[in-house]
Amino acid sequence: MTINATMMRAGTSRGLFFLGRDLPIDQDQRDHILIHAIGSHDPLQLEGVGGGTTLTSKVAIVSPSTRADCDVDYLFVQIDPTKAIADSKPNCGNMLSGVGPFAIEQGLVPATNGETVVRIHNVNTKSRIDATIQTPKGVPVYDGLTHIDGVKNPASPIRLSFHDAFGGVTGHLFPTGHRQEVIQGIDVTCIDAAMPLVMMRADQLGFLGNEKPHELDNHEQFVSLREKIRLEAGKRMGLGDVTHLVIPKPVLVSHLDDVHHIQSRYFTPHKCHTSHAITGAVGVATAMTTEGTVACTYPWNAGHHQVEIHHPAGKIGIEVHCEEDDQGLVVRRANLLRTARKILEAKFFIPDMK
Repeated sequence: MTINATMMRAGTSRGLFFLGRDLPIDQDQRDHILIHAIGSHDPLQLEGVGGGTTLTSKVAIVSPSTRADCDVDYLFVQIDPTKAIADSKPNCGNMLSGVGPFAIEQGLVPATNGETVVRIHNVNTKSRIDATIQTPKGVPVYDGLTHIDGVKNPASPIRLSFHDAFGGVTGHLFPTGHRQEVIQGIDVTCIDAAMPLVMMRADQLGFLGNEKPHELDNHEQFVSLREKIRLEAGKRMGLGDVTHLVIPKPVLVSHLDDVHHIQSRYFTPHKCHTSHAITGAVGVATAMTTEGTVACTYPWNAGHHQVEIHHPAGKIGIEVHCEEDDQGLVVRRANLLRTARKILEAKFFIPDMK
């Protein structure tokens, strides 16, 4: 069979974008197509377009929205780079960057002259994200002057605003009922903000927090302990046995001199991200501004706050909007800037399912 797809660099990730109507309703048949398009039925990905990493083995499925307050539905699927496994539980914020331009170009959303806001319903987390796309003359443009760390070339800016991404997977911002607890002798925060995360302080694990990804990936004792913590956190967060799931994602945080800045190392979950996931950055920013977590060292107040998440390739700036309610200070919205670039439009030839 053949199927059309668009490949895009979206944020610091790369992946394939499909129209939902072009894919089978049956999940097994759908995953068969996605796995073969990426090439993960073969550990070398020789017959697909995956780049051999989790960051380049991603899929976005875009359809007209099932929510009245949104324009499109976006289902993210993470393809394992070495195994024939498709996981649709997590969201991907970097791939979100490409959803708006793709939806406009595919005729799902009419563009306006200047800027177009695409209201995106992320099916994975049941949350809404607004993407503001530059559309001079009513068409998306990819060329621009905006730089994001982790991407070499500048491109057109895409503003993402996360509205209700808190507790989207588990139903609660702090699904264990605690803002901080102990797992394997380590203080952790289990949080569900755009992405289920288990957050740890780098200094408690013997790190400075500024380590290179390969240093953390090659530290066998830490790798083993990190996975034990992740598996237990998954159970406590109500996710069950997460051995074969990519959530919750482990995160190492360390504090910097400026209380508005924090250093983060994000895992995907078995390898350290070469930069940082956007959903993970929203989670870190939320924990950073919420009293009682391992990431919070400052008494924040209601209002808009600009924070920075420092990662191996640079930093991500996020504006968080905090409000007071009966539970104290809570984050209601998170805004940040990304870019995307269309690489190719292709027709895939998929072998029949056996």
